Amino acid sequence: MDEKGAVSVAVTGVGVEVERWEVAVLTGGPADGVRLRVAGRPGVLQVSRPCRVESAPDGLQVAALHIYRRDLKVKSEPLRYGFDGVSP
Repeated sequence: MDEKGAVSVAVTGVGVEVERWEVAVLTGGPADGVRLRVAGRPGVLQVSRPCRVESAPDGLQVAALHIYRRDLKVKSEPLRYGFDGVSP
């Protein structure tokens, strides 16, 4: 898997399915400017940031969630995902 043409191969019951990884960039919100690779052009990405927990049972973790939605007008790399500040 090289930096520019990374592929992952998934074997299915009938044949081999090749999934292409594409460069994407997040715009707005806490992850503004982050570049990453996605496969299959997902419509939504979830970014999480751990929170510090002061008083909690062992093993409990809390994370702030941030939603980014794919800009469907962008057809080529880098794909663009914009921050959705109103998503729960």
